[in-house]
Amino acid sequence: MTKQQPQRSRGRSGLQAAIPILLLLTLGIAMANAQQPTLPGADPPKSATQEFAPRGQREAREIKYSDWRKTCFKTPGTNLVCRTSITGTFGSGQFATRIDLIERDGDKAARLQLFLPVGLYLQAGVRLTIDQGVTHQVPYTWCLTNTCLAADVADPNLLKEMETGQKLLLEVVDYSILTVSTSLPLTEFAKVRRGAPVQTFEQSIDE
Repeated sequence: MTKQQPQRSRGRSGLQAAIPILLLLTLGIAMANAQQPTLPGADPPKSATQEFAPRGQREAREIKYSDWRKTCFKTPGTNLVCRTSITGTFGSGQFATRIDLIERDGDKAARLQLFLPVGLYLQAGVRLTIDQGVTHQVPYTWCLTNTCLAADVADPNLLKEMETGQKLLLEVVDYSILTVSTSLPLTEFAKVRRGAPVQTFEQSIDE
């Protein structure tokens, strides 16, 4: 298989294409440490040590996942930031979920963020399990009108499991207090993460 070479987008056209992605990426990083949201009338947030018992479980309706994709971003005076992502959509084309692993040159810690639909029980957080192994918890950090973000520093053990695993089980709790689950592929994750980006958005300065 021919190795895909990274493409560079320079000048105004590349910058204009990158602006929406850069804004979303920056928002996710900047807001990831925000206080966990609490909806009016909701129960107080549970601590990580408290047990949470849903009433039952169900699988999410059919979700189609994209291939893993690595995109990088560079602006003058900053380190290169790369995002390894996978996106899930329902059969209707409606957004279901997106998982991003964000890594910045010079930073030892990577960041994991998940975009999910609204209408979920926020205090339960998001549970990630690789091939029926150890379950990792990711807390919600904020919600907008049409999406919620769960984010945290990526556990090195979780990243190792993602690179060697086959399937990632993602579980959330809806407002019926039912666990909703979906599985997504990991077979290409390590190759994409460690490979060249499919595209690099770079802001250039015209002199």
